[in-house]
Amino acid sequence: MGVDVRYRRVYDEPSREDGVRILVDRVWPRGLRKEDAHIDEWMRDVAPSTELRRWYGHDPERYEEFRRRYLTELGEAERQAAVQRLRETAARTPVTLLTASRDLEHSQAAVLAASEPIGRPAASSVGAVRRPVGDRAAGRPARPAADRGSPATRR
Repeated sequence: MGVDVRYRRVYDEPSREDGVRILVDRVWPRGLRKEDAHIDEWMRDVAPSTELRRWYGHDPERYEEFRRRYLTELGEAERQAAVQRLRETAARTPVTLLTASRDLEHSQAAVLAASEPIGRPAASSVGAVRRPVGDRAAGRPARPAADRGSPATRR
């Protein structure tokens, strides 16, 4: 059996297929009330360091270097307990990694979902699912923020 790890924006409506919903951002998403978040766990320790996050700035041209540096950070001793907890959760149930990042394909959630320790199956495993979820994943253009009830329009 493969590992089912997905990723999506924390602002998207939850889905029954999400499984365990884990926020993987270091800071709480702007404009989102905790009681409205539908998050099962907030794993700050698997998020990129503040220094790396600031250096990256979600610049797609820096993504490959960000990915390399982030995977190096995930290997650090102080992050191992959180990485192991995420790995164990993903091994037993579907997991959706949540991020506030607008560019899902260039986010830490995408890196985690595709990484060997979390989302990528071992060579002998089959059936892993690593995909973004939502409008972009379905090949539809993203709806304007006003149509999907973004935090800015919910006030």
